[in-house]
Amino acid sequence: MRQLCLPTGLPTADVHQLERLISDRRQVARNTVLFKPGDPFEAVYLVRTGFFKTSATAEDGRDQITGFHMAGEMLGLDGLFSGAYASQAVALEDSHICVVPYGRIEDMTREVDRLRRQFHRLMSREIVRGQGVMTLLGSVRAEQRVATFLIHLMRRLRARGFSSSSVVLRMTRDEIGSHLGLTLETVSRTFSRMQDDGLLEVRAREVRVLKPRQLLQLVRRSA
Repeated sequence: MRQLCLPTGLPTADVHQLERLISDRRQVARNTVLFKPGDPFEAVYLVRTGFFKTSATAEDGRDQITGFHMAGEMLGLDGLFSGAYASQAVALEDSHICVVPYGRIEDMTREVDRLRRQFHRLMSREIVRGQGVMTLLGSVRAEQRVATFLIHLMRRLRARGFSSSSVVLRMTRDEIGSHLGLTLETVSRTFSRMQDDGLLEVRAREVRVLKPRQLLQLVRRSA
């Protein structure tokens, strides 16, 4: 779990410095709001265990889910620009986080080069993921959006040692729809259609990919 909060391969002295940087390892209960729009930006958060969703208010007043975050991923970077968080982060299950005060990051990254590279890598990954969401929302067909979502989610989970062919969804169909720009009914129909076509096996929140090659071909047709 420590490696999810600290870069690997550091000398012992640097590790001790970095452990002082992380001021708190906190448990966050399911449905708890970690931060909300307008809260002063004081820290970024690294997920140790669990799942979070982030959301923002769209121009028409709707709550738009902007991302789902799992172990090893960073929350709160949207506060860098204005000094206040622009989104809301809520735990989808009982979770643990590392709290990293931003002022300490600036001080420590000047002293520890590997730490600076680690935080740059994490921030870059969040930017790339945001670009991926924009590309995903540009997909025309619901099947392509849902297929892309599942593939990306499973790749992230596989990198953490979980199954590459099945997943228990921490988020609801409604939350998936909000993230993908689809209605709840459309998401439910899409899962049912994919199951009828033999691509997936769906049991409540458990989804198993039966034909990964065909699912990937469906995504590529959207390119």
